[in-house]
Amino acid sequence: MSAVADYKLVRNSMVGTELTEDEARLLGAKMGVRHLKDGEFLVKEGEADRTLFVLAAGKLAVTSKDAEGVEHTVYTMQEGECAGTRAFVEQSPRKATLRAVGDATVCTLTPADFEALLDDHPRLAYKVMRALFRVTHANLSRMNQESRELANYISKSQGRY
Repeated sequence: MSAVADYKLVRNSMVGTELTEDEARLLGAKMGVRHLKDGEFLVKEGEADRTLFVLAAGKLAVTSKDAEGVEHTVYTMQEGECAGTRAFVEQSPRKATLRAVGDATVCTLTPADFEALLDDHPRLAYKVMRALFRVTHANLSRMNQESRELANYISKSQGRY
């Protein structure tokens, strides 16, 4: 892991959409960087890791196990997207596994490092939390759309799929 994240990557991510250059530098200084090789796990479903992840380069497969314990890819993250918002905010276990698809670079932010910004840079913390809300809302909207499409497919095919 390198010392800090490149502020340009932070600013161009979903987390940095509202940040000024100076704010992106401050946030980047609190973030670490992980370089993953193809197939390497970033985090596994059920782990207690609370880190927020911002994909700086490459792709990450988001996978989850079904009722039989078989792992399925539910989404492939693209550069600039972030993962782990629920674990980061709610301090709850991971609901999915993240694994590199090809080589990938990920910026990391721990809750403790984020909370260190609250006293001296509350406006920056507020902007990051707004961004996390937008990310969560976009994920929920995408899932609702996929659910509607599936329900529509099943009703039109009368359950024959």
